[in-house]
Amino acid sequence: MNKKILVWLSGGVDSAVAAYLLKQSWADVTAGFMINYLAPEWEHCPTREDIEVAREVAAFLDIPFFTFDFREEYEHKVLNYMYEGYQKWITPNPDIMCNSEVKFKVFLDEALEAGFDMVATGHYARIEPSPPTPLPRGEGSIVHLLKWVDQNKDQSYFLAWLNQFQLSHSLFPIGHLEKSEVRQIALDAGLPNARRKESQGICFVGKVNMSDFLEKKIKPKPGLVKDTSGKVLWEHKWVFYYTVGQRKWLDIGGQPEPIFIVRKDIEKNEIIVWYGSDDGLYGNTLIMSHTNIINQTYHKKDHFTASAKIRYRQADQDCSVEKIWEGRYKVTFKNDQRAIASGQICVVYIGDELVMSGVIE
Repeated sequence: MNKKILVWLSGGVDSAVAAYLLKQSWADVTAGFMINYLAPEWEHCPTREDIEVAREVAAFLDIPFFTFDFREEYEHKVLNYMYEGYQKWITPNPDIMCNSEVKFKVFLDEALEAGFDMVATGHYARIEPSPPTPLPRGEGSIVHLLKWVDQNKDQSYFLAWLNQFQLSHSLFPIGHLEKSEVRQIALDAGLPNARRKESQGICFVGKVNMSDFLEKKIKPKPGLVKDTSGKVLWEHKWVFYYTVGQRKWLDIGGQPEPIFIVRKDIEKNEIIVWYGSDDGLYGNTLIMSHTNIINQTYHKKDHFTASAKIRYRQADQDCSVEKIWEGRYKVTFKNDQRAIASGQICVVYIGDELVMSGVIE
């Protein structure tokens, strides 16, 4: 209880309630706001509004308020990762990268250097330490990353690349509450942003037209859209924007049946589509690399049963996990999965605990 806590205020109600709860039980709480992205004046930018709301919340709670300018780090670690991913024809996940490289790395490092002991956020997840146990690298006790109590809003998926050091210096004060309880606490406490709606879109960038946003950095390159027989149906303007399994925004007129993207031919700059049912999108196996093992107990295991998900909000899917070699695993699902997309993140759970994750090849 005598630790110094830096709580990240985003302007949203969740982080405001996290700060409010900490203020009730911790003597030394400070608020920090990250400036990670600022759009030109003529474009909508949530940061300008968010910072004023966060400042108002900090004043209401009577806690110190500081801003941290991480625009350079955010562009390098998150935006460039996203641009490069789309250029490689894969589907990146900027929110996961933002958490691991900015919120719980740059922000955490800055906090520790400034004399704080821990950072706190309004994420919907839980952190639980276990009694000290011997680990392969002598790292001491394990910190477990668990799902939130409200499975419909659980955000552990977006925290899948955090490590033991980051988790051991982090707090999720609302991890034990239902979403309705969080909102009610904000209303009862009279928080200035108690009725503010949740933000949407890319982390810190907001809700944008993805095609327009990416075209700022990636030059359009038209190509052909073909069916699986090789028949030309249409010409796409910009292939990077489309993903395997996509059905919406395929402006191909005169087709009697639904059309789905089943493949993207990188060498020919072509999109391949499938008519009618989406049976051609299903498979039960994936390979994941760049694996992050949060619970090091599973570092030694060559094969184990678990559950996994290949996208946020997907229900957990029964699977088996097999080590191919260091950092590379094969995941075999009990049931076929729709549209397994390269570049996305596969997250593996044992019960409610997130034990490992990796990039889908």
